Amino acid sequence: METLIVGILALGIVAVRLRALGVPVRVATRNAESAARLKASGLRVTGVGGSLTIEVSQVAAVDEYSTRDTFDLVVLATKAAEAIEVALRLLELLGPGGTLAPIQNGGVPQMLTGRLGDNRVLGGLSNLGATMTAPGVYEQRNAGHLLIGEVAGGESERTERVRQWLGRGVEVRVTPNIRGAVRSKLLLNCSVTTLGAIAGRTMRDYIASEDGRELFDRTYDEALSVALASGARPERMNVDPVPPNWSGRTVPSEAHDEWLCQILNSYGDVKPSMLQDFEQGRITEIDFINGYVVNLGRQFGVPTPANAAVAETVCSITCRKISPDPTLLGRILQAIRGENERVPPIRDGGKEWRWRPQ
Repeated sequence: METLIVGILALGIVAVRLRALGVPVRVATRNAESAARLKASGLRVTGVGGSLTIEVSQVAAVDEYSTRDTFDLVVLATKAAEAIEVALRLLELLGPGGTLAPIQNGGVPQMLTGRLGDNRVLGGLSNLGATMTAPGVYEQRNAGHLLIGEVAGGESERTERVRQWLGRGVEVRVTPNIRGAVRSKLLLNCSVTTLGAIAGRTMRDYIASEDGRELFDRTYDEALSVALASGARPERMNVDPVPPNWSGRTVPSEAHDEWLCQILNSYGDVKPSMLQDFEQGRITEIDFINGYVVNLGRQFGVPTPANAAVAETVCSITCRKISPDPTLLGRILQAIRGENERVPPIRDGGKEWRWRPQ
């Protein structure tokens, strides 16, 4: 399959491992400057799965690809907001029967399906933990996988073809319930990734504190309640998406501790991608993670005070009004505690404001 991978963030490891095996994959970057750097430096992966370094000659800015460059498969691995913006441009690069496979957080596959049609879009998400330590240099932190599936549900020959092709470089799994899998990934993004970014720590570090543990439970409980209210059937990934004895709220128990340990074994030592966004001055995906949960909560009448306060805090960090710090987790808890879990507005410099989509 003629394949183009658009974006070289954490999923750059997919391009490296495929190219190392001789699989013909081309790469598209945001601009010509990024493409020039990659040509000069190459791509390198270390960590889980072994070390690899490859030269990158077939790389160019996405705008430099023309309709003469047609592909059977375009893997869209940019940030969620960029994926929405660039999708129509990439549609022009698909050959007859070609497939666009967005690998993003939140509801990006469903959004793109609504615009482009399910015959063009294949849903996907990444369970690979990797940190880009420098442009084109990645440290893989877990032996994760890609998960793909038809957005409309069910099985298809297309998903199996893509699985076999990309599976030459990384593990790829197919699910007939990609919508449920996206919801399950969202649960972890809301609690593992965002809270780690706010604290400036890995999950293993922040969950050791009483505040970190409580905020994890509150954020996860809300996101799961919203997912179930929306009619989604969360898909089991590394763990069961529904904690043991869960009844709308987390029930402390030995079984719950064991469930949490399973999450730690997979994600506990991964540097949050949102923290890397803070450090690099990039726009975060908060609108597609905790912000997405807040909006769905309003739609389905599910209160989401923890996720709203978390989203507000991320916006403050993005605007450089505050910096990542573990003490922020306690401040968020203080903001959401109170009679009937009412959420007081967060005040910044005397100005009252609430979270809104960026």
